[in-house]
Amino acid sequence: MPEKMRWSILGPGGIAHKFADALKAISDAEIIAIGSRDLQRANTFADTFDVPHRHGSYVELANNPEVDVIYIATPHPFHKACAMLCLEAGKSVLCEKPITVDAEQAEELIACAREHKQFLMEAMWTRFIPVMVKVREWLADGVIGEPRMLTADFGNRVVLTPENRKGRLFALELAGGAMLDIGVYTVSLASMVFGAPTKITSLAHIGETGVDEQAAVLLRYDAGQIASLSCAITTRTSQDARIFGTKGSIHIPNFPRATSATLEISGKEPVQIEMPFIGNGFEYQILEVMRCLRAGKLESDVMPLDESLAIVKTMDVARAQWGLEYPPFSPV
Repeated sequence: MPEKMRWSILGPGGIAHKFADALKAISDAEIIAIGSRDLQRANTFADTFDVPHRHGSYVELANNPEVDVIYIATPHPFHKACAMLCLEAGKSVLCEKPITVDAEQAEELIACAREHKQFLMEAMWTRFIPVMVKVREWLADGVIGEPRMLTADFGNRVVLTPENRKGRLFALELAGGAMLDIGVYTVSLASMVFGAPTKITSLAHIGETGVDEQAAVLLRYDAGQIASLSCAITTRTSQDARIFGTKGSIHIPNFPRATSATLEISGKEPVQIEMPFIGNGFEYQILEVMRCLRAGKLESDVMPLDESLAIVKTMDVARAQWGLEYPPFSPV
């Protein structure tokens, strides 16, 4: 890897702007290329972030020989095709969450990365923020004893309007809905603590556009642990997470963007930590990718591919219980 790692972004949407801001804050990273199906959008993005290479197709971007890593920032249905395009072109890939819309696609994408011996990681940025690193340390050290229960909710209030009806949140053809957009964060948190569940029970409210506007999921695990999760795109929730163990608990306020956590042990004073971001919080996943690549790794041990697959499988089971199916997606 070069001393300064050369990044590119595929898809100049809103989240790509946040990612570009984070890249600008890292001294040994730079954005050298942007790719879009619309060259004008690529040019606008490039002008904003001073990006030298502007590509009017994803194929051109994937084949740019100066690029080391490509961040996939397209809507959910296009993750698999775009990521495979880049992997097959010999590029390392950080793919926005969820890694794909279903387990079948995830299996194909992971197989592609392994066949071509290229790095691939799901951009589950919350997994890498400092508070979550500390939470994993507490769990590994057994500070709260054996974790037994977990609760997590992530709900935002977005009003359905004629203007956003065909946008990514409410359009079934874009795999919209609460679970894939933000519920995945709660499922990933439960996976981080307990692993893959053995039983999944779920309910959802399907809105007038056909997507899940709110959902609740109960997960049970081998040793009887239970996770209670909820998500919504039409209802604002507290967005808190709590992990309960045999000796105490961990409270993570605003867990998707957590900058603090409180450790409570029976018989002791609570301990609160404050760990603000160095930027907008996206920097930590970027640093993880760069750490892995410089170590010659093909995947992250913090967000491994088999775990990303297990998370998608959990969401598939929940969605099947709702009777929600996505239509065939158009190719990229």
